[in-house]
Amino acid sequence: MRSARWIASATVLSCSGLLPPAIGWAQGSPADYVRAESFRALGPEGLVIDAPDSAVWLPTGDRFWYRKTTVDSGQAFVLVDATTLTKGPAFDHERLGAALTTAMGKPITAVNLPFRRFTFTDSGRSIEFTEGSGRPDSTARERRVFGGGLFGARRPAVNRAQRSPDGKWEASIRNYNVYVRPTGGGEGVLLSTDGSEGDSYDSESITWSPDSRHLAAYRVRPGYQREVHYVASSPDDQLQPRYSTMLYNKPGDVLDRDTPVLFDVAAHTETIIDNTLFPNAYNMTRIEWRHDGRAFTFEYNQRGHQIYRVIEVDAKTGKARAIIDEEMPTFFDYSGKEFRYDIDDGREIIWMSERDGWNHLYRYDGLTGKVKNQITRGDWVVRGVDWVDTTKRQIWFHASGMNPRQDPYLVHYYRIDVDGTGLTALTDADGMHMVVLSPDHRYYVDRWSRVDVPPIMELRRASDRKVVMHLEQADASALLATRWKPPEMFVAKGRDGKTDIWGIIVRPTHFDPHQKYPVIENIYAGPQGSFVPRTFGTLAGMQAQAELGFIVVQIDGMGTSNRSKAFHDVAWKNLADAGFPDRILWHQAAAKKYSWYDVTRVGIYGTSAGGQSALGALLFHPEFYRAAVAAAGCYDNRMDKIWWNEQWMGWPVGPEYAASSDVVNAYRLQGKLLLVVGEMDHNVDPASTFQVVNALIKAKKAFDLLVLPGMDHGSGGVYGERERWDFFVRNLLGVEPHDRNSPSFMAASGDR
Repeated sequence: MRSARWIASATVLSCSGLLPPAIGWAQGSPADYVRAESFRALGPEGLVIDAPDSAVWLPTGDRFWYRKTTVDSGQAFVLVDATTLTKGPAFDHERLGAALTTAMGKPITAVNLPFRRFTFTDSGRSIEFTEGSGRPDSTARERRVFGGGLFGARRPAVNRAQRSPDGKWEASIRNYNVYVRPTGGGEGVLLSTDGSEGDSYDSESITWSPDSRHLAAYRVRPGYQREVHYVASSPDDQLQPRYSTMLYNKPGDVLDRDTPVLFDVAAHTETIIDNTLFPNAYNMTRIEWRHDGRAFTFEYNQRGHQIYRVIEVDAKTGKARAIIDEEMPTFFDYSGKEFRYDIDDGREIIWMSERDGWNHLYRYDGLTGKVKNQITRGDWVVRGVDWVDTTKRQIWFHASGMNPRQDPYLVHYYRIDVDGTGLTALTDADGMHMVVLSPDHRYYVDRWSRVDVPPIMELRRASDRKVVMHLEQADASALLATRWKPPEMFVAKGRDGKTDIWGIIVRPTHFDPHQKYPVIENIYAGPQGSFVPRTFGTLAGMQAQAELGFIVVQIDGMGTSNRSKAFHDVAWKNLADAGFPDRILWHQAAAKKYSWYDVTRVGIYGTSAGGQSALGALLFHPEFYRAAVAAAGCYDNRMDKIWWNEQWMGWPVGPEYAASSDVVNAYRLQGKLLLVVGEMDHNVDPASTFQVVNALIKAKKAFDLLVLPGMDHGSGGVYGERERWDFFVRNLLGVEPHDRNSPSFMAASGDR
């Protein structure tokens, strides 16, 4: 065993590329653990310089700023003028650092300013920021949803008065009914009388017509308000445990029932809309009026997620019609593939659909409800719409899979005319692109990378797509000097013998092709996305695991998103599949190509839906997987949040739920298992894990269990990660891990 002194030395050397040759080292050695700890803490910024974040355009549209990495894990903020094609510091970094040192009472330098985002104020003469502010969040189209929701539970309504556009009236709820009165006070009138404690109007849903003649609102009959109960065993601020609950609907629960109602304010009349087109809602979006006041619309997602409609209600008659009627034999992916844009006050509609087997855009006649034309088509996937130019009648969008010689998951940007002609690529480099348009749409910043290509950022002119300014090209030479190498993108055929399955292979930095390495798969197979990394980074968690003497891989099998509808539909009512038939073939193909890839020793780990799949590997495919670490798993889909599980497993709850259940199938367990759960998991009911534990005990199965006091949803933080390392070292390498309680190990690792 290596001495503590050598371990401490390895800590210093591991980031400088000076570690001694590893050939002949025993896998799972003390030095391997030191390297693992080093990589666990090493993000892509640590040794990569000039790596830019996304651009942030100023409202004027001619300037933008971005943050980039500098040496010694520092950062700098750059301001670019797109008109003069010049760039420089966004502000005086030295002066700000000195001012913050005085104000905060601790040393702040120009390269370690305590924020990542800021806002120009006072016409650009000042900046505002929040200490510790993180990376810019991705934005999404805001869609106020009634019913359903994240966990299917409605928050208590607040009675807010809604003022009419002409300012003369305000509407609110009185005695559970819609009440209007003149603004500023005076005698009012109840427009409805059918509201009650158990079927009340919602003030948040009240929406006035633009001409102030009508308003519409939802009357809400509450469903079952399921609660999940928690006991925090070890709260930080008190000795005794703390009890709490949260609203959390599960598959099969009775949901709120929303009834849209139309009111004529002047005539004091109420029209309840016939619900033939929306008889059984999972949720309905916020009411939106046409600008001319002729009608209002809402979107209806039917329970079971197989019918989705855009419904328009005539303001004069109260008659409802379906402008768009989307029906799927499996599921309509409203959680990631729903897009609607109304042109000319709804006389035309841009709509997204997978009806031809791929996710594409369609143009509807909003008056007749007929499809005018399919805008995009082909064996590739629209991933999102960035801008609809109603003047030039063009759509700017991003998509993947259009380039046959590239990874089909790589995102590129395009524009196309609404009639389906004029398709134009805005990006071309072989990589994963992120484009930010200027507010006036004259320019766009293209930032791209690949798992083996550090980030590159360019400023392009929208009119001719020409690169007018090279902004940044990240330098990863210091990272490469540590012996770190980018993961290999590996492709093999799936279960049908035709479809390409993509994944990555991560090798340890001390990789020796003459040795045999056990394989560990990092799994997340949720149907809501695809998960294999496509951008440049150290993949610190996977690399740290590899340093202990493993090959670590990640794969997107069938059932995940961003490929064809058929590829996606494999998950329908069958989450236990998790793409395993494709994953196993992928592993076997890698083993056939590489002698060092030991397919006889394969482990797997995952969190949340990945935890469900990791345990499922030992239940349904024990002939292939030998050990699993399953964290925070939704092991029985009847126990988990309603939206995610009914979306993929269907409604009503049927026998498919039990067939996919790790609890029901716990008796099948073979191999070594570590279960990890946080007692305060607010995403997945912790009882899901304990029901697995109960079933395993009843089946007389041996397993390990790690319960983390106070931990919310996740894999257990640093402690959980270290336990996972030891578990795989013990059960795949056959080596007893080091005693973390020994003084020498604690001193060498920096633990106390």
